[in-house]
Order: sequence, then structure tokens, then C-alpha cells
Amino acid sequence: MTQFPLGADAIAQAQPLTSAPPDRLPRIAVISAFAPEIALLEAALEAPETRRIGPATYLTGRLEGREVVLFLSGISMVNAAMTTQAALDHFNVTAILFSGIAGGVDPSLGIGDVVVAERWAHYLEGAFARETAQGYALPGWMGAPVANYGMIHTRGVDVVPPGGHAPESRFWFDSDPALMEIAQAAAQGVVLEQVGETAPQVVIGGNGVSGPVFMDNAGFRDHAFEMFEARVLDMESASVAQVAYANAVPFIAFRSLSDLAGGGDGENEIAAFLSVAATNSARLMRAVLARVPQG
Repeated sequence: MTQFPLGADAIAQAQPLTSAPPDRLPRIAVISAFAPEIALLEAALEAPETRRIGPATYLTGRLEGREVVLFLSGISMVNAAMTTQAALDHFNVTAILFSGIAGGVDPSLGIGDVVVAERWAHYLEGAFARETAQGYALPGWMGAPVANYGMIHTRGVDVVPPGGHAPESRFWFDSDPALMEIAQAAAQGVVLEQVGETAPQVVIGGNGVSGPVFMDNAGFRDHAFEMFEARVLDMESASVAQVAYANAVPFIAFRSLSDLAGGGDGENEIAAFLSVAATNSARLMRAVLARVPQG
């Protein structure tokens, strides 16, 4: 199996938190999970400056005429939550735009398509139930909003809402409606790289799910489509969406299909299509960024 590094030696060379004062200039956070996804954005960043915060590197500068803070979240849920919260703590972030690749869950979509989901959920937040004569059963006091996949029962996550003090259970974390409208308008003029003879499409709306797993399983792919009505499945977006929700910061994610999450006929497609998927996601994200008010 191909191993993908976290990027920017983020975990291997952790440093103390920066002693520099917070940056109060309004900025849009532009995030990708690992180096191949963010390379195109780094190359276009004007007047870049670097700041190290904990284990992550943050680049400030201008992209598409907007003041931004650009950084790698690191792969998977905990890394993404950690680096996003650090960005919100040290920069004046007015919106979060995430650009990256994903596994396709909706069978009507193809590799290279870009999905901008309306909401995100954690598909592995839940319980691994014990096996009984009647199947995999949860304790009587525990419920689950969707049907289980074997022992896996997906549930909501407890999160303190903006301005609140007590946690509430939430299953879905919404993308910002205003950013979704901008994405709908921007998508009309975006030219995506083709995959073979197929012209990729931009799909606005629907659901996405995330979890700390590289998904390459046809059975669970079918489950994710049927139970969550998911279009894509990745390893970071729901985590970033949750952090954005808790901090009352507008969020949107752009995910281009690099593979079919186990739904293809042969070996997983990510190695062959990572580059084109990352390019297509970045193109749409930049088109949206150019239309987002600076704040």
C-alpha cells in the first residue's frame, strides 16, 4: 500500500507553540490535507511569509487577491482538528476553504468530479456493538440515527455550540450557505482537467462523510451511499467542519474524486489520479476564493 506522509514534516519535527503575537489581519484559511494537494496553491501564493505554530507550518500571503493563511491540516481527523483550531487561535480567520481529494461514494460520479457537499458527518463516531443471538446490539440506553454496518453503529458527536456551555449531540455539520451560493456561481466558469475521454463535473450539494480510515471497501461504500446518502468520503472534512461550527466560522470543502473508495474493478485508483483530482479541486476552490468577501 502506498504511504502518504503528513506533509511539511508536521508530526515528526514538532516545535513549541509560537511566541509571536496573533495575526489580526482578516484572512481566509485555505487548507489541504497533504503536500500533493497544496503544491498548486503554494506556487500561486504572493508575498508568502512563514509562521510555525506547534507542529504545523502556516503561510500567509495573497491568493486570488485575498489575504489568506495557507496550511496543511495533516492527514486524518485529529491532525485536521488540531491544525485548524490553532489557525483560528492565532489568526483572524473569516472563512475556511478546504481543497483536496476524496473517495467517490455516489455511483453516478466519476474520478475527477468535484463535490461541494452541503453537510458533513463523522461516519466512525459511534459504537462497536457486541454480538448477540439477534445481531450486533447496542446497550439499551444508547441509540443510533442510522442503520448499522455489522458491529459499527454510527452516532452523533458531542460538541459545545458557539456561545454555549454544555455539549449537544450533532450528526451533521453544515457548509456555510453563503459560500455554497458562491460555489454554485463560480462553478459555471471552471474548466476541469479531463480523465480519459470523460469531462469531469462539479456537483454542488448533498452529503459527505469523513473518518480516520483509508476506505477501499465496496461493501462499506454501498453502506455510506445508502445510509448517509453520501457523495464522497474522506479523512478530514467533517473534523474541520466541526471545528468551524464550534468557533462560528463559515466553512466549505471542495473534494475531487481520486478513487472510488473500493467501488472500482481493480486496485484502488488513487495513485493514478491523485494529481488530476488535486488539480480539479484547487481550480474550483480558487474560483470560489476570488469571489469570497475578505471580511
